[in-house]
Amino acid sequence: MTTIEARGLITDEFVSALAQRAAEAEKLRRLPEATMADLTASGFTDLLVPTRYGGQQAPFPALLDPVRRMAHGCTSSAWTIGFYALHNWMLALFGEQAQQEAFGTRPFLAPAPLAPTGRGLPVDGGIRLSGRWSWATGVNHGNWIIVAALCGPDEDIYPALALLPAGEVTVDDVWHTDGMRATGSNDAIAIDVFVPEHRLVKVADIYAGTAPGAGLHDSATYRWPMVPALALLASMPALGSAERVTEMYAQRLAERVLAYEGVMQKDKPIAQAHLAGAQVRLRALRGLLADTVGEIETIVARGDSVDKPVRSQARLAAAHIVAESKAVIGDLMGAGGASIHFLTSPLQRYKRDVDVLSGHVVFDYDTSRELAGALSLGMHIPRTSMI
Repeated sequence: MTTIEARGLITDEFVSALAQRAAEAEKLRRLPEATMADLTASGFTDLLVPTRYGGQQAPFPALLDPVRRMAHGCTSSAWTIGFYALHNWMLALFGEQAQQEAFGTRPFLAPAPLAPTGRGLPVDGGIRLSGRWSWATGVNHGNWIIVAALCGPDEDIYPALALLPAGEVTVDDVWHTDGMRATGSNDAIAIDVFVPEHRLVKVADIYAGTAPGAGLHDSATYRWPMVPALALLASMPALGSAERVTEMYAQRLAERVLAYEGVMQKDKPIAQAHLAGAQVRLRALRGLLADTVGEIETIVARGDSVDKPVRSQARLAAAHIVAESKAVIGDLMGAGGASIHFLTSPLQRYKRDVDVLSGHVVFDYDTSRELAGALSLGMHIPRTSMI
């Protein structure tokens, strides 16, 4: 399936409905039930599910454009839905038995907080897992959850992802924020939960694109390394938001009379320059995205592994997309007048959401540049670096 074909799963009506429910979603601090019903009906979360389990097994990049478009309706909703779909792809990296269990009833809806803040102690047949995980996006509607933990005996610890039914964790309602409110990114807590061995996968294998699912499905989709996949997907709500803010700024220019000047804002050359500047910056970001995705697609299509320098450049590209998208929104908001800060204006929500989104660890611009620069020079980086 091509990206263009995948667009049919997310219609203009779907995006419009997200926009109409954006204020409600923000108030609820989770996705409204109507959005969840529309998502289930769309089949979008099956986009990257393997065909052997009834999914579409689309090329990984097919996920990106629909999530970017969803952000034209609601940044928080696009983020949450995008991660639900991405986590179906992550499940496809686990072993066959875990996939049979979790893909057995769909939609598979799983938050996946990836900071290794859990501890898995070895026992017969698996681990006993305890921990608390923050940033569990979409946990309110989850039926499974994927969490990261340090596993093994104290003298031989390794980071792994663990797959659990949602009923084996409790949710702590901590998500009281000034942006990205509809993501419902609360904390998840597990206390001495047994996780069988087949529901574990080592992080090192996922980072490298060599997890069990890569061989099981024999598709380039599952040979994508995780950090570039996660970072590029997560940058799409920011890019889509900046595109929509630019469209709304253009519409506003045609309607706004400047106080104390008595002229239409569209007749001011500086307003025209702000608009054109935003447009060309967004074109550059789309070009960077296409170049980055194309490079990785070429590598995985050959059956080769994606080396660390390429992975670090992909993370940097995603961080740059987010930083530039945030800057475009900030520039246009600064030129838009005070009335855009009324809570009835979608513009202020876009800004708050992207401001919070940009704080995700994978978008740390300084760290992303440091890692990419060091690897370009052939230097060693810490083993724990997120690339």
